Amino acid sequence: MTHKFWSLIIGLLVWQTAASREIKVLQLNIWQEGTSVPGGYEAMIDEIACADADFVMLSEVRNYNGIRLCDRMIASLAAKGKRYYSFGSQDSGLLSRYPISDSTTIFPECGDHGSLYKSVAVLPEGRRVSVYTAHLDYRHCAYYRVRGYDGSTWEELPEPDTDLASLLADNAASQRDDAIRLFIADAAQDAAAGNLIFLGGDFNEPSHRDWIEATKDSADHRGMIVPWTVTTLLEEAGYADAYRVKYPDPTTHPGYTYPADCPGAELSQLLWAPKADERERIDFVFYRPDKRLKLKDAVIFGPKGSVRRGERMTETSCDPFLLPSTDNWPTDHKGVLATFQVR
Repeated sequence: MTHKFWSLIIGLLVWQTAASREIKVLQLNIWQEGTSVPGGYEAMIDEIACADADFVMLSEVRNYNGIRLCDRMIASLAAKGKRYYSFGSQDSGLLSRYPISDSTTIFPECGDHGSLYKSVAVLPEGRRVSVYTAHLDYRHCAYYRVRGYDGSTWEELPEPDTDLASLLADNAASQRDDAIRLFIADAAQDAAAGNLIFLGGDFNEPSHRDWIEATKDSADHRGMIVPWTVTTLLEEAGYADAYRVKYPDPTTHPGYTYPADCPGAELSQLLWAPKADERERIDFVFYRPDKRLKLKDAVIFGPKGSVRRGERMTETSCDPFLLPSTDNWPTDHKGVLATFQVR
């Protein structure tokens, strides 16, 4: 073969490399900014640096003592050689490896009913990415009613609630669906403008893909098949759940993100329903399918340890984990880390 032929092949390979980019997206509830365990903030910084994501969606940003958490995190990560950008927010937060050209409040935090923000980041080649970060309303968590606990007060009920209409009515009393409908409307405009779309959040609500016939007798579902509202709305609007796209079978890959066994916390801090198996997948990375975007991988970020019926235990599922880099996991949630190829 001629020198000209090989020059062409090498040129094509260089062009393909330059024309594609890997993007890692991390969702993580940081449990009151890492303050719930000794050394939690420092451990949180270590773990985020280890995950090395391009976009980090944060839940439970409190800005204690008037100090903006994301600004503080940017300085701490810079000391570890990790450069990020951010913007002012409350309850939800975002770190971006790429410059942010715009940020918008989609659903403002008010009365602790959740929040949802958007930032638009610009990749080096000029492509725009709309990244939404959410921490949805933690009340009216109807999935706790199935397990015998009130989903707003977490008091034990006389008996579990297995009436589907009752569950969905309680679930609809939250403001989670309100926030997601606003996201869907806003993101439709950004998608029409050609932006790639990502949404990460602690939804405080399970996925309808996890409460199906095959799982109705697992994790205290008590025979229930439930079309949970938020993920149903997102799927109907054309969005894809990264973890369920990669691992569609919830019997082998339940992907539980809550509650995580946090060694530095007292067991009592990790219990909302101490007599129940309250394990659930409530932390998500969603994306809008796009011919320029390919999902490469998705893993649970955090320890294999969970809490079930008031006791610490170790998961034995087939779920893939990116395990903590230290023994001091700083939060009662596990994160979700999704890797995409952008072409």
